[in-house]
Amino acid sequence: MSLGITWYTLEEAEGKFGLKRADILKWADDGLVRTEKVDNKVIRVNIDDIELKVQELTGI
Repeated sequence: MSLGITWYTLEEAEGKFGLKRADILKWADDGLVRTEKVDNKVIRVNIDDIELKVQELTGI
C-alpha cells in the first residue's frame, strides 16, 4: 500500500503500471477501483486499489 499519494490521474496510473486506460476504467465500473469524478468523468483513481488488482493478476 502507498504511504504517500494515493490518488493518481488516469495518465499517471497508466504510466506507473503500464496499464491501458480501458482496463482501469473497466475495473472502476466493476467497483474494484475507487475513483474521483467531476461531471461524471473519472479524473483520479485510487492507486492502492490498482496495486491490489495488479498483484491479484500477476501473483506478485
